Amino acid sequence: MIRTLLKLALVAVVANATWHLFNVYSPHYKLKDAVQYAAQYRADQSDDELRDKVLALAGQYDVPIEDKDLVVGHDQFQTTIDLSYVRTVEIVPGVTRRWPLSMHVQTLNSRSPVLDSPK
Repeated sequence: MIRTLLKLALVAVVANATWHLFNVYSPHYKLKDAVQYAAQYRADQSDDELRDKVLALAGQYDVPIEDKDLVVGHDQFQTTIDLSYVRTVEIVPGVTRRWPLSMHVQTLNSRSPVLDSPK
């Protein structure tokens, strides 16, 4: 009887951790797909416009990134976007952990993007 209760408790803890990690990774991969699409079809957008688009997408998917966490650049027909952030995850009820996430998106474009205007 006690053995069965311990097994059920262990299954419940694993299921809880799995659910909380799913809630972290699901928006992360949705954002990655959206960022890759935005970078690939950026057309005549400048790097600053693409940066604003990525920040708007992060807000849409409830991903906590700031301007300093995001690097957008291009080299002729290639766009590169790097971002990193940290989410807090409850692995076991009452125990939280900081969970670092990052992404690197590199795409080819059919034409060279517009250069940013000097600031």
